[in-house]
Amino acid sequence: MKQYVDDAIELLQQLIATPSVSRDEGAAADVMETFMDRWGLPHGREGNNLWVGSPDWSDQRPTIMLNAHIDTVKPVASWTRDPFKPQIEDGRLYGLGSNDCGGGLVALLQAYRIMKDRQRSYNLLYVVSAEEEISGKDGFSRVLPLLPPVDVAIVGEPTGMQPAIAEKGLMVIDGYAYGTSGHAARNEGVNAIYEALDDLTWLRDYQFRKESRLLGRTKMSVTVIEAGTQHNVVPDKLHFVIDVRPNEFYQNEYIFRFLQKKMKKCELKERSFRLHSSSIAEDHPLVQKCVAMGMKPFGSPTLSDQALMPFPSFKLGPGESSRSHSADEFICLSEIEQAIQTYVTLLEGF
Repeated sequence: MKQYVDDAIELLQQLIATPSVSRDEGAAADVMETFMDRWGLPHGREGNNLWVGSPDWSDQRPTIMLNAHIDTVKPVASWTRDPFKPQIEDGRLYGLGSNDCGGGLVALLQAYRIMKDRQRSYNLLYVVSAEEEISGKDGFSRVLPLLPPVDVAIVGEPTGMQPAIAEKGLMVIDGYAYGTSGHAARNEGVNAIYEALDDLTWLRDYQFRKESRLLGRTKMSVTVIEAGTQHNVVPDKLHFVIDVRPNEFYQNEYIFRFLQKKMKKCELKERSFRLHSSSIAEDHPLVQKCVAMGMKPFGSPTLSDQALMPFPSFKLGPGESSRSHSADEFICLSEIEQAIQTYVTLLEGF
């Protein structure tokens, strides 16, 4: 086991030292290929997405996919360290992407290496996806059509190694209100800001009725408002953005149609319907084995590539979600070791 842990840490250090902000993951994908070649893992690549299947593959068996993403967000300005210089201090590995989700990425790969030659009643598929942080179309969506059928997936997002068996979806909506420009000193024009007020107030106050035991209520927030050009001109257009986080009871398409009907003055335009809420049944055998191992299932408010997976999936990975996208991001070396051991135990004898 020690060699696999050392290999995971070495790979993660190389990835941290290789900037891989979304849409610019090519060099990091090259690093992954180099290590896969070193470890004798024949793999496919589509763009900056990579995958490798167990050598004893059989179309007659079910398939478990192990997935994590290679890209990172841009480093925030408050870093006190070089985000691209991996540093180990007091058992912590610091660097951009170490927690989200480098720890899960390298731990799942080592679990795959350990399990690929062991006797199993299922196929094992390891997939590295790009553009997860922006839900980009050159990420998991691009590689999905090239993959064999998948029955269930384990996604290596940071969850403190507890299974997140449901996650909220995401829909971003642009809203527009229109008026007529005029001079602010005279009683002229129609103010687009005032035109939008009733609709914005309704959006603030409305609560969707169906509440999820794991995910809570569907959440809706107006997060951006833009209007006006200068102080003495009545604005003739207002633009706002709604961030919608649906639970499993509401499809994005339904929410959008519902909101359209409720707007009195504003026009709405969706950016995408593709990022739905996702979940896996609590009685799924993998979830039940997690419970038997002492883990506690929960619901996650954060989005992942699960939203793009047309099969059951859950998140299970080292690190903590609260460290993601933050300055001086880190993963504990002990968390990586624990994750590898937990993944192997979960997959053994399944």
